[in-house]
Amino acid sequence: MIEVLAALQPLVVGAVLIWSARVKLFSRHAAEIANRSALTRLIGQSRALPAYRLLGGVELTLGALLLLPPVLRLEAVAATALAVGFLGYLTYARRVAPTSSCGCLSAQTTPVSGRSIARAGLLVVAGALAWAASDGWTAGLADRPLAGGAVLVAELAAVVALSPELDRRWLLPLRQLRVRLTHPLRGGSGVPLLASVQQLQLSEAYRRVVPLLRSDVQEHWDDGEWRFVGHAARYQGRPATAVFAVPLADQQPDAVRVAVIDDATGQTLLSLAGTASPAGPHLSVVPA
Repeated sequence: MIEVLAALQPLVVGAVLIWSARVKLFSRHAAEIANRSALTRLIGQSRALPAYRLLGGVELTLGALLLLPPVLRLEAVAATALAVGFLGYLTYARRVAPTSSCGCLSAQTTPVSGRSIARAGLLVVAGALAWAASDGWTAGLADRPLAGGAVLVAELAAVVALSPELDRRWLLPLRQLRVRLTHPLRGGSGVPLLASVQQLQLSEAYRRVVPLLRSDVQEHWDDGEWRFVGHAARYQGRPATAVFAVPLADQQPDAVRVAVIDDATGQTLLSLAGTASPAGPHLSVVPA
């Protein structure tokens, strides 16, 4: 298994280097990226773009050599040394220019983070493992295709996960999918919180206590057939919490109840219970 792992490292490192070189050599925003990077602090703004392009050329050349079998140990040593250089540069950038852009795998402005440094560390380890490779990555996949494929996918996924500049390509779509599937505005009952808030805001109970309210919804929870919605309030100069009880099965605003609770003592200062009758809805007021 170690032999297969070592054999696949030239492919991993080579692919990452070529992807990185693509940004440095072919992006029309290369000058902006270089000027936003810590290279301007390290070597000066006038030299930043030439150095950025030169690094892209080195990455492209070394990446191509790693992808083409056989893999020479000198190539693996050079890749390891380059990854160590990345690690040192990113550590320097985070310390002296924390707002500078990484400029590594994307034209997107992304400050150097712990994930970027961890990615460079992963490339150092991968480059060191590649020293043991000799026949090229194709041999590793041919010998044990299932294990080799799993290792390859896991390593490339780790590189992507440790690349903040690539978040918009995978993490943002996943978050959007999660929102669509889980509906974060729903409570445990499946009734949207927004629907409960709209129902209580149409109620007579809400209109009676709205002068006391000092916040929007602060908390909510479901208990049985009721949803409780809390607002910060102030009653006769005392800090309080207004807790609305909204029935989950009844969408009529007149069914909403509210209690105003003293924050210091837990005493109920005011309770309004909305009821519906044949003669029409009315509120019963129960002072504490």
